[in-house]
Amino acid sequence: MECRVLSIQSHVVRGYVGNKSATFPLQVLGFEVDSINSVQFSNHTGYAHWKGQVLTAEELNVLYEGIKLNKVNHYDYILTGYSRDTSFLEMVVDIIQELKKANPSLVYVCDPVMGDHGAMYVPEDLLPVYRDRVVPLADILTPNQFETLTGRKITTEEDAVEVMDLLHQMGPETVVLTSTDLPSKHGDQFLVALGSQKTVKPDGTNATQKICMDIPKVDAVFVGTGDLFAAMLLAWTHHHPRDLKAACERTVSVMHHVIKRTINYANEMAGPGKRPSPAQLELRMVQSKADIENPAIVVEARVLHQSSH
Repeated sequence: MECRVLSIQSHVVRGYVGNKSATFPLQVLGFEVDSINSVQFSNHTGYAHWKGQVLTAEELNVLYEGIKLNKVNHYDYILTGYSRDTSFLEMVVDIIQELKKANPSLVYVCDPVMGDHGAMYVPEDLLPVYRDRVVPLADILTPNQFETLTGRKITTEEDAVEVMDLLHQMGPETVVLTSTDLPSKHGDQFLVALGSQKTVKPDGTNATQKICMDIPKVDAVFVGTGDLFAAMLLAWTHHHPRDLKAACERTVSVMHHVIKRTINYANEMAGPGKRPSPAQLELRMVQSKADIENPAIVVEARVLHQSSH
């Protein structure tokens, strides 16, 4: 059975962010990907210059109408990332609701891109739309520590577990906190990510799995890694639907291989003692094809809690 993803994200001519970061890896793993580009920019906005166009909510609707008129609006997955205004996000919600009616088993993977390190980079009025309309529709949610939408501060592992449980109550069965600044047991060279999955077993009982991962830090700013993470989590949860541990280990290991290859290349291009440019730090995606298809597992997840009732 072929598996089809509708991915609504940004597009860049040069480099890897948004749909450019998600499409190739998903295709490599056997998914059909239909992309709607929420923006078309020359490159990501971390460069000195960038130019381009922004898709309006109305234009998004026109594209969707075309798909619907041809009766090819059947999707197994929807993937969304950065959204810059409320009318666009509201239209995305309407489309997802309609597609879920058409296919009740559709899985919506939402990366709620809102900010990082305590700073917002989307307008405030997006928050209630995410909280009240988007999150309840999501099946898989990949916020960072700052994007949890619960209003709860995370200072301990227990806080993180409570926040993930609150998010489950809002809708999503799978929640992965992609990065937190919780202290790692391995020291400050590691980031901590946590995940929680609620599944209903074939016999009708509920199962919960909570995991924690220590991810090696890399001293550079990469763009598009969050988009790659969400796409890979979609792919690997599809292949391991009841095993968040396996899905997250593969996802994080893909990230590790891509980032390692990227930083090695960027440092080589920049030369000794020089900081690589945004162009040199573009993800080495095509070069990582073999790692995307079959990642050597380099990060193991600890199971914090497992139960079935």
